[in-house]
Amino acid sequence: MNNLTMERLLQVSIALSSEKDHDRLLETILTAAMDITHCDGGTLYQLEKDRLYFRNKITRSQNVWEGGSHGHVTLPPVTLSPENACACAVLCNTLINIKDVYRCDGYDFSGPCRYDKMTGYHTQSMLIVPMENDQGQIIGVLQLINALDDSGRTIPFAKEFEPVILALGAQAAICLTNMNYAMEIRQLLDSFVGVMSAAIDERTSYNANHTRNMVKFAVRFLDWQEGQGNPWHMTRLGREQFLMCVWLHDIGKLNVPLSIMDKSSRLTEEELREIFHRLTEIELNCEIEYLRGKLTEEAYAHRLKSVQQDRQLILDVNRARYVTDDRVAQIEKMAQKPYFDRKTGRARPLLTEEEKGALMIRYGTLTAVERAIMQNHVVTTSKMLSRMHFPRIYEKVPIWAGEHHEFLNGQGYPKGLTEEQIAPEVRLLTVLDIFEALTAHDRPYKDAVSAEQALDILDEMVSEGKLDADVVAQFRRSRVWEDPEDGESIDLYNQPEYTKEVEDLC
Repeated sequence: MNNLTMERLLQVSIALSSEKDHDRLLETILTAAMDITHCDGGTLYQLEKDRLYFRNKITRSQNVWEGGSHGHVTLPPVTLSPENACACAVLCNTLINIKDVYRCDGYDFSGPCRYDKMTGYHTQSMLIVPMENDQGQIIGVLQLINALDDSGRTIPFAKEFEPVILALGAQAAICLTNMNYAMEIRQLLDSFVGVMSAAIDERTSYNANHTRNMVKFAVRFLDWQEGQGNPWHMTRLGREQFLMCVWLHDIGKLNVPLSIMDKSSRLTEEELREIFHRLTEIELNCEIEYLRGKLTEEAYAHRLKSVQQDRQLILDVNRARYVTDDRVAQIEKMAQKPYFDRKTGRARPLLTEEEKGALMIRYGTLTAVERAIMQNHVVTTSKMLSRMHFPRIYEKVPIWAGEHHEFLNGQGYPKGLTEEQIAPEVRLLTVLDIFEALTAHDRPYKDAVSAEQALDILDEMVSEGKLDADVVAQFRRSRVWEDPEDGESIDLYNQPEYTKEVEDLC
């Protein structure tokens, strides 16, 4: 082996070890083998089940480049029959060196001969090498055609190249095998994401829709950013890691009770029935007192009207987006009205402290206890994902997913991180999360707002120091929520009011 060949082999070894793209790796393998042996043509086959499939085909003298970035090779696969030389190399795990295919009786070369007739090419010498990995598995074949001397004449492949190409084939097989392992790991993670998404879908379809919409927005945003020339441009692996994080960011909600997930009002139906039962008792007692002459007609009508107003106040507040100061005062006053509890035989306030507290929730429908349970889904997400062994390319997924409710001003949860501690990817994830939650029209506990109203809320949160101004501004410009074909908003709901409290929505 001369120094030039050794140098080229070392260069190829480095290139094979660093190449991450499957198609480019195959092309690198074939062109390197052709360079080392100084030949005119070559074919790389990959073994799949009982067939050898053409992946790359090169004939330099005819400027033929097929496979990978040059388009698929259209030739049919080769069956594993011993009369086919490349198949025999697999079946016998042996190198085959042929001086002249037209004078070789051991194999069927009718295919190359037909190709020669169609193209005017002349196939002569051939070196066929099985690609065997470190597990003893043959995963493909290198077929080199027409070795050339310094003057460009076709000659047989020199024996000295055989161990070199065997070594190259083995190293290439190991690289391909490792790449396939990496692909299988990604497919495993993808299937895991699919299973988790299906599990969330089975519990609450709107949460699965929330995640799918976020992924759609994320893909569109990253596509839009491709030509922007700013820090949001991600590498392919960075993009995969971020999208994996989006898929898994709400996995902890599998542990949140549906009674909290689907809570559409401040009081549960059971609590509401209990309060209305008390009001009905008060009405009946008033009627009894009136019939017994203990109440005048005017006093009786006044008490009935008061009960009806209390009932209507409860109905109005129970599903209100926001409880005003006036309503809070009315609830406080109503809660203290006397009610005779027949179960205990004693008088007590009309509303319990829990019922009063629920009706006085300013934003949303969750009590402090319920909100804590809901917010804990982020902690659960972190715990679940931290127990998985993510490969290095996905190592940030558990971290980012567990931080998507953090705000730049330190008022987020669960860690209370500050601006310098929150990664750019998390800032984007938070914006996507809030926007989708606000505009979603399939939530049982809220109405949707328009895209423009949601953007106004995001801007307000920027002014409060919660969100990244640059991310929100870029997100506004990207218009990822619009149908790319007609420019219309995907969600056309336009409600006159909106909820400022977003934690319950996400």
